[in-house]
Amino acid sequence: MNILERAEKAAELKKNGVCNCAQAVASVLADQTDLSEEELMKINAGFAVGMGNMEATCGALVGAVIMAGLSREGKGTVRLAKQMSEQFVKKTGASLCKDLKGRDTKVVLCPCEDCVRNAVLIYSETVGLKE
Repeated sequence: MNILERAEKAAELKKNGVCNCAQAVASVLADQTDLSEEELMKINAGFAVGMGNMEATCGALVGAVIMAGLSREGKGTVRLAKQMSEQFVKKTGASLCKDLKGRDTKVVLCPCEDCVRNAVLIYSETVGLKE
């Protein structure tokens, strides 16, 4: 599956309510780690809705950063997280769930499916895919 197919599959998983944003990203990138998809779903379970209250970082971005750390065995993860966060904000307009969903402004900057799609693409641009 190429990166565009992965991004679309992740967006569909989120849209269909199969999993949260972080889990959708992890699911389509599971083959990039030594962990099973089931284990990754558990690891990413708590990162829905900005950690449950919309106040924290978007789960899609969190999921991508977790996957970067796992796929690189922790090496250079802080640098990658910074790069990914910067790219995510450029593409979506924010990194906090409440800002992306327009909780205070009533203006949605980026729907969840697009956040998930962007996070997968940013993972690939930043980390690259293992074959």
